[in-house]
Amino acid sequence: MADLKKMQENLCAKIDMRENNNDGDTRIKVKIAMATCGIASGAKEVMEVFIEEFTKRNIDAVVTQTGCMGYCYAEPTVEITKPGYEPITFGYVDVKKASKLIDKYILNNELVDGIIPVNYEKIDNK
Repeated sequence: MADLKKMQENLCAKIDMRENNNDGDTRIKVKIAMATCGIASGAKEVMEVFIEEFTKRNIDAVVTQTGCMGYCYAEPTVEITKPGYEPITFGYVDVKKASKLIDKYILNNELVDGIIPVNYEKIDNK
């Protein structure tokens, strides 16, 4: 019974991490592109790494999936928004690179190879 209770708690924490995306700018937000090209390139496995590592390390973050970001050539793509920072989109994110993004960028503010430059202008900048 204790094992089942523990499994339930872990599952609830993972669901909360994926669905509780209304916390304003106080939490780290990770968006995984999950269009067909992203899924075919391994985006599901990448998402699992982020969820498992954040849960294991007790990192306060929200992991969500999004549709196509328009970077099919660089799939899987991941957009990370840290409180107080502009979002950064990383391309070619496999399982190994997902762990590296957590260790280097999310926890230590070190940039990691594979940043996709912003190629659009926000509406509020006009």
